[in-house]
Amino acid sequence: MAGEGCEFEKSFTFSSLPSKKFTFLQNKETLSLLMKWSMLGRLSALAFSFDQCFFPYNCKTFAHSFFTDINVISSLKKVETRAWVPLVRPIESIKVEVVPCSKVSMDLFDPIYSSGIVMPSGHIVKCFHEIYPDYDELRQMLNDEESEHFPVISQEERQEFLFRLFKHLCLGGELCQNEHTIEAYISTTKQIYKELISVQKDTETKKISVVSTVLKVSAFCGETFELE
Repeated sequence: MAGEGCEFEKSFTFSSLPSKKFTFLQNKETLSLLMKWSMLGRLSALAFSFDQCFFPYNCKTFAHSFFTDINVISSLKKVETRAWVPLVRPIESIKVEVVPCSKVSMDLFDPIYSSGIVMPSGHIVKCFHEIYPDYDELRQMLNDEESEHFPVISQEERQEFLFRLFKHLCLGGELCQNEHTIEAYISTTKQIYKELISVQKDTETKKISVVSTVLKVSAFCGETFELE
């Protein structure tokens, strides 16, 4: 998403791409897992094209244009009382965060396999918890900064889009049925990640790098939070 000759920040115009399909929302096995994790119907993916070149430095202009574009607003919905409903009020302000996205392999998760969180068989180690009797070392590592395994993944790598996606799937929704082995979390994370980001190979070094920019955007109607 880069180009030449963009000297000033201008509003972007967006067009919906309804023919673009995301396989992770159509694959039967993945849909079955999302249902098990109480996430089916709570994940949505839409594709749009835009009319200008994009640089990360103008991500706020880009995000503001996106959430005020009539073609976007007519397509967006929010979850309200467990159902998707249209946006009824205009977005007045946004908060934009650039999410680090540099990983081109699943090596980030290697320490999980060698630190006592997961057995050699792939089974997730259970642990005692006063409130949640079925708690395990994986969820404790994801959630609890006091966990002995929390430092296994550095603070820097926890900010990566790949890890955020993995954490989101592992924790699931309010009625989540957790996996006893880690493989389903890893494979589903990989499937979604590969479909959402773009990479390119340097013709000289042959090194592969991510060329996508990932933004976390919180949109507000006045002081009222609307969607994220």
